Amino acid sequence: MYDMGMNSTSLDNIINEVLHHTKTDPHKGASGLSDFILGAQDGLVNVLGVVLGIAAATNDARVVLVAGLATAFAESISMGAVAYTTTLADADLYQSEREREYRHIQEAPNLETKEIRDIYESKGFKGELLGHIVETITANKDVWVAVMMAEEHKLAPVDRKTAFRAAWVVGLSAIIGSLIPTAPFLFLPVSASMWMSVVVTALVLFAIGAYKARVTVGKPVRSGLEMMLIGTISAMAGYLVGVLLKVPPLP
Repeated sequence: MYDMGMNSTSLDNIINEVLHHTKTDPHKGASGLSDFILGAQDGLVNVLGVVLGIAAATNDARVVLVAGLATAFAESISMGAVAYTTTLADADLYQSEREREYRHIQEAPNLETKEIRDIYESKGFKGELLGHIVETITANKDVWVAVMMAEEHKLAPVDRKTAFRAAWVVGLSAIIGSLIPTAPFLFLPVSASMWMSVVVTALVLFAIGAYKARVTVGKPVRSGLEMMLIGTISAMAGYLVGVLLKVPPLP
């Protein structure tokens, strides 16, 4: 508890620090940002490549729409399933390694103790302090295993319940992203739709990259440009395939 006898200047400083810590620059908990970016970017880039390739090959808006929509729904289901199974695989990996560490502590305690000592010695701890740290950690098997999982294996616990959320976020963002490059073909001629599709998709990719930088680290403009360039260049592969394999017009 703060000293009630502190002067008003000290109290103001404390209030300002609390406001900065909790309001201005708060810590951010885990979120679905990475799942959203994964699904949206994948849907945008893959479907843009498909519609550009089909448009370049056929010049038929109906065929482009069918191919784009088919890819959009297949992509969203596939990406959601991948997110689900990947999350479960990460959870299973953590659990199996955690159980292995418990067995190692039981069967090879001296070796595991040395590993703890080596880890903290590499961080600069020495002498009596190092010995106290090792003794404290190895006194509790749960703490011991938790430290080994984090420091040796670089693994964090994964809640299996988040698999459904990851699947929904990735799948939904993938289908939304997939529909963006397809939409122009509903309203414009094929040639105009191709340009509009590229421009709109590039802008959305830029916005996603800039948003990612704002909520994490990095420069928004640079991050946006990187995602925009990577996505549009990747999608151009589909366009080139369509040009090379262009379907001749019907007689």
